[in-house]
Amino acid sequence: MPRPVRLAGRRRWGRLGRVHIRRDVKVGLSIAAAAAWIGAVTLLIVHEPDPGAASPAELGERLATALSGHDADAFAGLLDYPGSGGGDFAKDYVAVLTDHGVHDVRVALGPDAAAPSRATVTGTLGDGRPFSYPLTVTSEDGRWTVAFTPPLP
Repeated sequence: MPRPVRLAGRRRWGRLGRVHIRRDVKVGLSIAAAAAWIGAVTLLIVHEPDPGAASPAELGERLATALSGHDADAFAGLLDYPGSGGGDFAKDYVAVLTDHGVHDVRVALGPDAAAPSRATVTGTLGDGRPFSYPLTVTSEDGRWTVAFTPPLP
């Protein structure tokens, strides 16, 4: 009689052992998946290009192209915008340009083209009227951007 009891106990421990192993495997896979996800997000952040352009001339060209083409993503990449709302601002801004039929956009950097503090955007509205407005040019760590803040004296 004692023998069947021992077999029953062994079977029970065998099942419990398998249950623990399955649980351990699931926990291990969950931890590995979480670590892989964190690693992937980190790599995406690290490899994200720096905002702005490498030179003032490149900034002027890319800004004119982005505004002429109504390209919100390209425009957002040139903005010195506080926080994380630059992409949304760029989409709204480009939507206004599209609504007004803006075309023939040009950008002039000044007062010194080698170290500008202002970008003057000019172009034509859909009804043929010209428009013009200044933007502040900023530079940080060798990257040139535009900001929608008034220039400081």
